[in-house]
Formats: sequence, C-alpha cells, structure tokens
Amino acid sequence: MSNVLSTGTSALIAFQRALSTVSHNVANINTPGYSRQRVDFTTRNPTDYGYGHVGGGTKIADIHRVADSLAISRLLDAGGELARLQQLSGLSSRVDSLVSNNATGIAGMWSNFFDSVSALSSNAASSAERENLLAQGNALATRFAQLDGEFDRLDGEVDAGLQSAAGEINRLAAEIAQLNGKIGSSAGSAAPDLLDRRDLLVSQLVEYTGGSAVAQDGSTINVVTAGGQALVVGATASRLTTVSDPFQPGRLQIALETQGQQIRLDERALGGRVGGLLEFRSSVLDPALAELGRIAIGLGDAFNQAHAAGMDLYGQMGGAFFDLPVPNVNAHAGNAGTAALQASLGDIGAMDGHAVVLRFDAGGWSATRADTGASVPLTGTGTAADPLRVNGVEIEVSGAPANGDRFLLQPTAGAAGAISVAITDPSRIAAASPVKVSADLANTGTGIAGKPVVGDAAHPDLLATASIEFIDGNQYTIDGAGPFAYVPGQALSANGWSMTLDGVPAAGDVFTVGPTGAGSSDNGNAALLANLDDARTLNGGTVSLNGAVAGLTTSVGSAARQAQYSAEAQQVIHGQAQAARDSVSGVNLDEEAADMLRLQQAYQAAAQIISTADAMFQSILNATRR
Repeated sequence: MSNVLSTGTSALIAFQRALSTVSHNVANINTPGYSRQRVDFTTRNPTDYGYGHVGGGTKIADIHRVADSLAISRLLDAGGELARLQQLSGLSSRVDSLVSNNATGIAGMWSNFFDSVSALSSNAASSAERENLLAQGNALATRFAQLDGEFDRLDGEVDAGLQSAAGEINRLAAEIAQLNGKIGSSAGSAAPDLLDRRDLLVSQLVEYTGGSAVAQDGSTINVVTAGGQALVVGATASRLTTVSDPFQPGRLQIALETQGQQIRLDERALGGRVGGLLEFRSSVLDPALAELGRIAIGLGDAFNQAHAAGMDLYGQMGGAFFDLPVPNVNAHAGNAGTAALQASLGDIGAMDGHAVVLRFDAGGWSATRADTGASVPLTGTGTAADPLRVNGVEIEVSGAPANGDRFLLQPTAGAAGAISVAITDPSRIAAASPVKVSADLANTGTGIAGKPVVGDAAHPDLLATASIEFIDGNQYTIDGAGPFAYVPGQALSANGWSMTLDGVPAAGDVFTVGPTGAGSSDNGNAALLANLDDARTLNGGTVSLNGAVAGLTTSVGSAARQAQYSAEAQQVIHGQAQAARDSVSGVNLDEEAADMLRLQQAYQAAAQIISTADAMFQSILNATRR
C-alpha cells in the first residue's frame, strides 16, 4: 500500500511541475528571446524503497530549454548586419532628402542664380537686374551654408549616437559577463530562463557592434565584434568609450579601454548600429560634404575669373564676385614638430575633394588618401616659391616638422558653409566687356568686327587703345607694328584680347579697340557669365558645374537606394533566421495545449492512485477495528 501511495505521490508532484512548465511556456509566448522549455521524466529507482519494492514511480530528470545553437548563431549574424544596414539606410535617406528636395537642395537656388545672370545679360544697365543678381547670389550662398550646416548636424548626430551606443554596449557587456559568472558556477544546471536572458542580451549587444558569440567550456559565452575585438570573455567585460579624432577634435571615434589604455578601433572593426554610423559618416556624409564644397568652390572660382575679366559701371575691371575659403589643414594631435601648414586654392580643375593625409618622413613629404590609404601624387618642397602641390591645392610649410608628423588636408569640406558674395554695390557687377571695337567711318571694305574676347584680364595694356589698320585684304598692322599676314576669319589679338572680322576688309580700313568706359550698357561679360554653369571646369575640364550638381544628387541618391535595397534584402534573411530559430525554440500554442491536456489527465490519474491508496488504507483500518 505504501508502494502505491509513493508511486502516486511522485507522479502527482512530477506532473504538477510539468504542468507548471507548460503554463510557463504559454505565459511567455510573447516574451522576446524566450525558448520553450521541456520536461524530461525518468523512473524512480525501486531500491530507494527497500528490497522487493516493485516500481518507484516517476520523477523530473531535467527541465531544459529547446534551443539550436546553429540557429541562434545565424540569427545573431543576421541581426547584427540588419542593424548596420538599417542605420546606414536611415541616415543615407536623410542626406538624399536634403540634397534632392528643391526646398533644401541647391538645384533650385542654383537655377535662380543663373537665371538672374541671364536676365542681366539682356539688360545690363538695369539697376533692378543688378540688384536681383546680388540677391540671388546671396540666396545661393545662404543655401550652400544651410545645406552644409545640416550635414554638420548629421555629423553631430553620429557623435551622439556613438556616445549613446558606447554606454549601452558597456551595460550589455557587463550584464552578460555577470550572467556568465552565474551560469558557470551552476555546474551545468543553470536555469533555462537565465540562459534565455543571456542570449537576448548577446543579440542586443551584437546589434550594436556586429560580430559573433562563441561558447566556452559549454557554459560561458564570449562575444567579439565584427573586427575580432573581444567585448566579453567569460566573466570579464571590456569597456568602449568615445575619444576625439586626432585630426578633428570636434569629431568622436570609438576606442577600447584595456589595461589603462585607449585603443582606437578602426571603423571596419565594428558592425551593427555603431558600424552603420561610422560607415554612413565615411562613405556617405563626408563625400557629400566634400563634393558640396567642391561645387561651391568651382562655382566661385569660375565666376570670379570671368567676373574679373569684365568692366563695371564705374569703368573699372571687375574683382571677385564671391569670397572663397581656403582649404582646411589640421595637424595630428600627436605631432612632435613645430610645423604649420597653410593651404590655398591652386588648380580648381584638379581638385577632387578627397581628404589627404600629408606625412613627413626622412626629410620629405608624402601624401595618401585618408579613406583608402592609396598614394597621391605630391610635388614641391613646401616653400613659398615652391609650395607642396597635391590635388589642385598649394601648401606652404612653416616651422620645422618632425619625422612622423601628419596633417589632414580637406580641400573642400566645409567650403560650402563659408562661401559668400564679395560685393554689395550693384554697380560693381562687371557685366560689360572691358574693351570694345569700332570701325572707322571711312572704311570701304565689308569687314564687320565681332565683340572682343578677353583672354588675359591681367594684361597691363588691356585697356590701352589699339589701332588695327589693313594694308590690303591680306595684311594688317597693329599700332604700326607689322605687317602681319591675314587670312579671313582668323583671330586678331593684342594686349590680352582677341577678335574676329566677318567679311573682307579693304586697304586702308581701320578698326580701333579701346576701353568700354564707365556707364556702359554693354552685356558682353554678362553673356559669358550666364553660360558658366555649362562650362567644363571640373575634373580636368571634363565635368561642368551643372554636371557636378546633378552628380551630387545622383551619387547620394544612389548610395541611399543601395543601402535601402540591402536593408530590405537583409530583413528577409533575418526573417528567415528568426523563423528557423522559432521553429525550434518558439512556443506553439497548439502543442502546449495538447501537452497540457495530456499532463492534466496524467495528473488526475496520479491523484486517483493516491485516492485508491487512501481507500485501501481505510479498509485496513476498518478491518482492524473489528
């Protein structure tokens, strides 16, 4: 009878725990990272009840979670990559929106500016058109500054994101290390919920840093970043922090704190959200910022050169229309020498906008791309007479550099935020050609002079009056010098200008070239300025300013779309990995309901066994009372 009672009691206790486990599964069906738990039964040893005992009932051998380490590893990898791509896609789409939207991009203001130049070329003496040109020039400069400022704010968001991520990474790593200690000390009997909690924290950590988790000794888990940097080793957690960029103190980088030192991590050493932030900054934001500055400088330089070749209403040669900033050169924080570098604009057509690292070693300078490390051609010695020349920038070195000293040259970054209109007086706009040509009234030939074109606005005799006299239809003199051979249609040039004749001049025909003078309504230079947007002035004379503006929009849009497509594809991969994990570890209500019904019936049967044992015991008691 005691055999029956103990058998029923053990079964009742075992099935009660099994029912509690099923209830626990159902209750946690929506708990992130929960793995369903399963009860393993085993037969109780009959010898526990003495000799001759038949059957000892049942007991719980183990309650363990149902998990597939391979499926979990796949989910970790997919989750880290998804977090990186989503971060990259989200920020890239914001840059795309800024550049492509007419309300925030430069295309609209760019068009308005050149429309105002065209309007001036149609009415060069109009004060209203001159005022409008200045207004549109200021509006375009303001839009450049606004867009540059938005890019700076996005850079600040990246820094804030790195600071926030570093704090969260440290919290997660510390808790994982703590759980490793608890699980490792449990000698293989760790609670399933504790294992689930650790796996959830590991997945959250990998979402920040990328990387993987590696099991050690069957109990603890080590976590490493995408670049192999250890974040958690057993019960020890590393710490990440943010440090200032050695070239740009206002910009943050991620560093690993180890043995009292801070080791800067390469952006390729991190994945997840942090990797997405760093990749966005290096592959989308910085190139867009540099290209925006290159467009601003390209516009300003081309416009200034053409404007300087014209004449204003005061009869003076035009000066700079735009004020242009000089390229940035920042010294590395670890430099030991006293050298300082001053950069200036050189060949705008050779500028590509890429940041360059200048390094001094063994008495000489070398240049490499900051993003790829590729070598960049460098000439010059750095003196005022022979400056360093790299990618269209000229650099003068003062002070004494030490071996190993480095400097970061950013030719165009930030330039868009510093460009401005240099003149405020509308009459200073050089819309007229500086020289004009007139034909002598006594000319008998059919030659008609075209407008002179200024090729060298700095020529000292540009505004000097010059007389062109034809000896016959094949020869001419300029201010008595010559004679020079003449072929119909050929250019006649002197003093920095050139002109052509339409028709055939006769002997004795005279053409006089002289200064346009003050108050002229001539529109020769304005017509040239109006067509500058199509002039091929960038990339060695292969790309126009309009092409560069369109190229910026296209490149940013392409990067944003590529990141979006990659994120969407990774979302599918992550969904498949999640489904694979859930097919093994997820809670199925139908299965749990079936288990609950089966266990409930078993529990009732065990209770009936106990009831039967009680009835037998009562029968024996009743029999003895007689």
